Amino acid sequence: MDLLKDVLAGNDYPGRGVLWCTTGDGTTLGAYFLTGRSPASQARTLHRTSAGELIVAASDAREHDRLRHYVAARQSPNWLVFGNGEQVCTVADRLTSGQAPLLALDGLDYEPDPPIFTPRLTVIADSEGGQAWFGAARHSAGDRTATNRLALHISDLPSSEGVLMTTYHSNGQEIATGAPFTEIRTTAETRSDLLDELWSALPPHLRIAAAVFTPGDLAGSSIRQTSPTRL
Repeated sequence: MDLLKDVLAGNDYPGRGVLWCTTGDGTTLGAYFLTGRSPASQARTLHRTSAGELIVAASDAREHDRLRHYVAARQSPNWLVFGNGEQVCTVADRLTSGQAPLLALDGLDYEPDPPIFTPRLTVIADSEGGQAWFGAARHSAGDRTATNRLALHISDLPSSEGVLMTTYHSNGQEIATGAPFTEIRTTAETRSDLLDELWSALPPHLRIAAAVFTPGDLAGSSIRQTSPTRL
């Protein structure tokens, strides 16, 4: 099992990512991050709303882009949902209507952005932080257009371990969709340490924003992002 910082440092373009892990002090945390290459992708910000959601929005006057601007995390009394697109709201609404996590993750599709077909990544965590369900809607490696839908149930994470999903993996020349999931170890002892570890491992010229949050306290998320002058 590789260290989180090594897994990310070995990926020249991770895109967007979701992380669920337990730090050395025994706290279970979720994390979300954004990197981007194009000016439109770089011109984004991650911030909290008055409703307690985490929103990815344009940092300038450009129009709303449904693939780049979305609710990245939403909290209810029972669930925390976070991910890389508009499916976060869909899944959160399904949970509120009484659907179980696996059903709430079903029926999602990858993004309509050929030729990459970016995966849609979603994490559901219970409010106590004891269990998490990862969902990934991915394009086939072949010509088949039907979505591959993967689900992973995580429970009883020991200290300093976690699970990471990223949309992409790049060797610096070619970009492919990321691995279905990667089990990682973290050297972080606290939430602040985890944000430091995550941020420092992302490619500096591609970093946009990262957030670390505790289930049940999304409003208290720790957020770091590039300065407005870079966006």
